[in-house]
Amino acid sequence: MLKILKNFSLRIFRALFKRRESLKIGFYGPPNSGKTSLANRICKDWTGEEIGSVSNVPHETRNVQVKEKVNIEYKGKELMFKIIDTPGIATKIDYEEFLKFGLKKSVAKKRAKEATQGIIEAIQWLDDVDAVIIVLDATQNPYSQVNITIIGNLVARKKPVLIAANKIDLRKAEIKKIESAFPEYEVVGISAKEGINMEEFYESLFKLSKKI
Repeated sequence: MLKILKNFSLRIFRALFKRRESLKIGFYGPPNSGKTSLANRICKDWTGEEIGSVSNVPHETRNVQVKEKVNIEYKGKELMFKIIDTPGIATKIDYEEFLKFGLKKSVAKKRAKEATQGIIEAIQWLDDVDAVIIVLDATQNPYSQVNITIIGNLVARKKPVLIAANKIDLRKAEIKKIESAFPEYEVVGISAKEGINMEEFYESLFKLSKKI
């Protein structure tokens, strides 16, 4: 009987440890905020491989992209993450928006349809992730309908959140505006493209994991 209880306790411990060491982190935010750039930076740093392609055309990422077993170390601690990069969230997608970037009408319409489907998929994934990194463009107004929609969905689901204020390498970046807009969440300023402030980001990521 003692042996059975011991084995049962060991299985429970291992199950809890495994769940704690394999955390599903979703990357959410508006189009072109730098979600995939940040996911690529993390995956490149710790696996040597990127998760997806980026471009200046909105909605380059139109499907949820997943990178398994991203093992991150920080100050002697180690955690295994599952990175989930999602399409940019938008309240409206008009194919004419893509025509401005030189896309043909047929390609633009296809892109708009795929982007709409991608947003639905991204929202569905919210129920499956353990925590969320919201990536915002620090040069843009944080009080947008899109950002409020994203935050509202996360509040309803009670998900742990970290906000990455991206593009701080640009002159118009204003982190304090994002901090004022969302005072209930930690905000860390980064440049995913240039790799600026990634040490602070990883520190915040590990702090976020303690809330799960």
